[in-house]
Amino acid sequence: MTQAAVAQAPLDFLEARILGVLIEKESTTPDAYPLTLNGLGAGCNQKSARDPVVTATESEIQQALENLRRRALVLETYGASGRVLRYAHNLGKVYAVPAAAVALLATLALRGAQTVNELRANSERLYRFDDSSSVEAYLDELATRKAGALVVRMPKQAGSREHRWAHLLCGEPALPAYPSSDGCESSKDASELSDRLARLEQEVSELRAGLQELRLMLERATQPGALAQELRPAAASGRSGT
Repeated sequence: MTQAAVAQAPLDFLEARILGVLIEKESTTPDAYPLTLNGLGAGCNQKSARDPVVTATESEIQQALENLRRRALVLETYGASGRVLRYAHNLGKVYAVPAAAVALLATLALRGAQTVNELRANSERLYRFDDSSSVEAYLDELATRKAGALVVRMPKQAGSREHRWAHLLCGEPALPAYPSSDGCESSKDASELSDRLARLEQEVSELRAGLQELRLMLERATQPGALAQELRPAAASGRSGT
């Protein structure tokens, strides 16, 4: 790191997207970098390698650029021509992180939360990592950064073997709508317990009804003359039949 890391205020979504685009195009289209406003707009709104896909207006991008410029995260230049205003990122210096970390943050800002293997593949044109463990090592550094974490490991998706990572440039990410694999197991257990409880309640209700019927039979049997009263109708029926 070239300078001491300093805690930074959260960015908004478009500001993070702009930084991601500038970092990406610096490596993938170096002849066009720094980018013009039109080039930056095309990069922000492109439909491939973006999650989510957005349609930012020119005025929205200009306002986000002004916010980034005030924080020294974006630098303005007229380039060699001296006629068209162009924009370059300054994320590495402001956040005091190495090139590998800059590539990971850009990939997360452009494509959303990803697994370690996805990050390695998607950031290959920005920075070549030796292996997945190298990616994870940089992510761990960003997650335990003294000046404030810049990434976080998300809960596992249902049926997934790997955790996904998300950037914290815009603050804490929203938790996914789907439950984690652990949550699925807990939900399944709760459902089974509820079914068992319902069956037990039904059995208890049937037992109570049976006991009540038995109690009534015993009460009738202990009453004086109860047996004789029950036998008379039967005897009368027998005589009428003959």
